[in-house]
Amino acid sequence: MPGTKFELLIPEIFLFIWALFLFVYDLGTKRKNPQSLGYLAMFGIAATAVLLALYHGGFAFGTMFQSDQLALFFKVIFLGAAFMAVGASFDIASEKIHNHRGEYYGLILLSTVGMMFLSSASELLMLYIGLELTTIPLYVLAAYFKDDRLSVESGMKYLIVGAFSSAILLYGLSILYGLSGTTDIVTMKINLSLVFLANGKIGPALILAMVMVIAGIGFKLALVPFHMWAPDVYQGAPTPIAGFLSVGSKAAGVVAFARIFVNGLIGFATHVMKPLDWGIIIAVLASAAMILGNITALRQKNIKRMLAYSSIAQIGYLMIGMVAANALGVSAVSYYLFIYLFANMGAFTIATIFNDKTGSDGIISYAGLSKSSPAFAACMTVFLLSLAGIPPLGGFVGKYLVFASGIQAGYTWLVILALLTAVVSLYYYANVIKMMYFSAENPDYKIKPPAAAKIVLFIGVAGVIVFGIFPQPILNLAAEAAKVFAF
Repeated sequence: MPGTKFELLIPEIFLFIWALFLFVYDLGTKRKNPQSLGYLAMFGIAATAVLLALYHGGFAFGTMFQSDQLALFFKVIFLGAAFMAVGASFDIASEKIHNHRGEYYGLILLSTVGMMFLSSASELLMLYIGLELTTIPLYVLAAYFKDDRLSVESGMKYLIVGAFSSAILLYGLSILYGLSGTTDIVTMKINLSLVFLANGKIGPALILAMVMVIAGIGFKLALVPFHMWAPDVYQGAPTPIAGFLSVGSKAAGVVAFARIFVNGLIGFATHVMKPLDWGIIIAVLASAAMILGNITALRQKNIKRMLAYSSIAQIGYLMIGMVAANALGVSAVSYYLFIYLFANMGAFTIATIFNDKTGSDGIISYAGLSKSSPAFAACMTVFLLSLAGIPPLGGFVGKYLVFASGIQAGYTWLVILALLTAVVSLYYYANVIKMMYFSAENPDYKIKPPAAAKIVLFIGVAGVIVFGIFPQPILNLAAEAAKVFAF
């Protein structure tokens, strides 16, 4: 019977308690080893992953909390992003945060708890609560370097834009509830279909609600034209947090979009209201993201801003799978985000370590890096080539599958545009590689990452290579995740 399996919440409850433990441990314990909190945070994330493998499948709180294959797949992505963000933070946590390490790591874990609840939400209220629990800790983390003007400014911008987008989303969800009489997403689709069949037309209230939901989630995804906050926030936030934002927050937005639109409103519009094609509207937004993200990235001199605009373009590619609204599209997006976790978190980890060593985020500062730190430069090259979609790395497989889903759904023009913009992206990724390998500069420093960062880099490189050459195991899991939708 639905609603009786409360043990499904054990992973989320454990991670929440572990975050509180980190707060208390940091407050009440004098430590000789300042990195112990980081290792404790990584242990808590790994333990949560084990609990997740033991407790999944079913419903809790009626049907509000749904632990299905889609939720399980995305929870692994969230935990992976948190694990890599913590591992990349060891140096900055020791040198720049001083007496606030527990709060820093604890907030990362709390945001991850929100993402996990969000991925299991099959009801509008649970989805909104999960989204807010995800973003509120990130507001604090973005401004965590309180003595850094850029960090404080980025946190303030993120807070203002985030609050505005949350209000828009909440208003849109409340209109949907008023029109359908339910907060359950699947029941909402059925009720809206019955109302349409009875009246023979769609009212302006439903159009307004859908526009507001697209806008609200679009802000979280940094989907054009709701992207204005992303470059400044990514530049000013602590670099590991910028990476966590680019992967975890985007994956959370994607799963929220899939729950509401693929499972609900796009299916409703496609099968009942054929004249009202919401897919084409989202396709136009995806096109704008791919064009603006890639073209603007060409002009960037700061590695974090370049990766920020790159992530805007990447969400455009991901939206092709969402627009397709078919089994291949959802599985392609799931696989794409899984690989994106390794490549993007790896690139931001490199940027973190490099900044800690040189004090610079300028792309020109990477000149000659291959001469002083060849292994470090090789890792960055692998990550950038995967983001560009070069075979045999995982990014190529992800792009291929997303493009194939678009063609299957009849959006050939969108795929052609995506291919053209992907070619443009090669230039700015290759520019960083050129700086590292073909510059005449001969740096007098050698990058030596801490042990935790080495683990993160190894996981990242292994992930994009192994799952690029042997993608089938992840593709099988992604296909199982897509089966939760009735295509």
